Amino acid sequence: MAEQDDVLHLIDDTGAASEDSTARKWKIAVIDDDPAVHDGTRFALSDYVLNGQSLEILSAYSAAEGRKLMREHRDIAAVLLDVIMETDVAGLELVEFIRNELQNETVRIILRTGQPGQAPERRVIVQYDINDYKAKTELTADKLFTSLTAALRSYQQLERMVQTRRGLEIIIDAASTLYDFKSMQRLAEGVLTQLASLLNVDCAGILVLRDNGSTANAELSVLAGSGCYSRFIGTTSSKALDPDLRELVEAAFQRRKNEFADHRSVIYLRTGSGREVVVLLQAERDLSETDRALVEIFSSRLSIAFDNVILYQQLQDANTQLEDRVAQRTRALMQANRRLSAQWLRLQRANGFKNEILGTVAHDLKNPLGVILGRTEMLKELISTGASEGGVTAQVDHIRDATKRLTTMVDHLISDAMADAFDITIRREPVDVAALVQEVADANQPLAVNKQQTISVTAPPNIVTMCDTDRIREAIDNLISNAIKYSPMGGKIVVAVTHEDSDTVVRVSDEGAGLSPEDLGRLFGRFQRLSAKPTAGESSTGLGLSIVKRIIDMHGGEVTAESEGPGRGSTFTITLPATDVP
Repeated sequence: MAEQDDVLHLIDDTGAASEDSTARKWKIAVIDDDPAVHDGTRFALSDYVLNGQSLEILSAYSAAEGRKLMREHRDIAAVLLDVIMETDVAGLELVEFIRNELQNETVRIILRTGQPGQAPERRVIVQYDINDYKAKTELTADKLFTSLTAALRSYQQLERMVQTRRGLEIIIDAASTLYDFKSMQRLAEGVLTQLASLLNVDCAGILVLRDNGSTANAELSVLAGSGCYSRFIGTTSSKALDPDLRELVEAAFQRRKNEFADHRSVIYLRTGSGREVVVLLQAERDLSETDRALVEIFSSRLSIAFDNVILYQQLQDANTQLEDRVAQRTRALMQANRRLSAQWLRLQRANGFKNEILGTVAHDLKNPLGVILGRTEMLKELISTGASEGGVTAQVDHIRDATKRLTTMVDHLISDAMADAFDITIRREPVDVAALVQEVADANQPLAVNKQQTISVTAPPNIVTMCDTDRIREAIDNLISNAIKYSPMGGKIVVAVTHEDSDTVVRVSDEGAGLSPEDLGRLFGRFQRLSAKPTAGESSTGLGLSIVKRIIDMHGGEVTAESEGPGRGSTFTITLPATDVP
């Protein structure tokens, strides 16, 4: 044994075969203060290969150098450690440093000593977390091979356990995180981030979504990308991808299963809603069986996360639509309520005025009517008795005077009624005049149809003006109903809304009887009768245009009329001044 040990220490390793520097290797640390031990170990293990991996041997010649080496290389698989170096217990203290301070529980430590008596085997094995104890005199090339192989296999198993535990922790943590994402873009980015963390590698990745996977020509959408693939984010066509990448992605959708090859991994999943997702990862190393198992576990739950985001987006869209419909309905109800309130106020005023008129008629008109009745009886008697012409004339004069007083009182009553009717107040608010005109035109459509007339409206959208909705509606309604009333059968009525010098202008044109110069001069007065008559015998109070003028005046606007003469139609124009809309 001693002779073999001597050979182990003395033979040079300069003839060792060269190794592929790019292949993955087992990292082995030799920590010993005897340079010959380093040389002998390198020679004895020069052709060592386990699972296709050769060795990378790192050297330290003291416990202090060993501490630095272990701190810088956390992936060392096994340590061949001398016990006695700077001190008699330098190696044992280094063991405690590795296990306690570096918290490295996976590295396998083979303790070697040239003086077994200095560190009794039983005590060291019990007190220190080492994996093997060998005297240098017994550690021949064969036994070194055996001990190292056992240590590396043990390290590999522990690494798999640690990797699996770490991967499961990431999966558990990622599960709740991925389900929290509310957009497809964020979820896709989270998937790539978690996969890179799961595999503990720097990798380029791309995540591609395809809707309606059953359709052969379904288009692809790149939701996320990292590394060299980040430039494809937002791509919505497979033709925009590089040819090689496009071929890989399309093949994955056709194959519909996971594939791990070389440094590339392809993950396929199908959601419950029928969408398909392909994740392609380009890593710096091949994935181990443990890595692949963890990826399979991770991807098995991703379809739920994607469906969760899709359902959330659908719920948000439905909620937005519902809110819009509720808001529209609320606005319509508020407008209807305002119109009803205004109509109720008008009805209350009309009812009060009616009661007042009835009381006035009962009280004030009794005397004149009594005079007329009495004088009529007297006149009847005078005629029957053959009275003189002078007596009859006197009675007729009395009847005429009473009738004049009665007429005057009726005029006063009407005047009072008009004063009450024109007790108008306005409330300004933003009003879409174009929409309001269309609404009034639609309301008058049945009257036009009865006379085989057409009403056309031209109005650009969203002409908003500060005015009283109900009052302006009343004014426009008067003009359109007048146009229908005075237009012939089959006539055409044109309503136009425009913006002129920041003012809002509404024009109502008809093909009716037109206006004479006399009509134009008294058009907007109270109880004015025009020379033209309604074409279908409709009634007219003579108040409509005066009400229109009163409403427009209170808005600070202007209402005018134009006509080329009788029989040539007319045009009424309302101009509302510009007012700042809040």
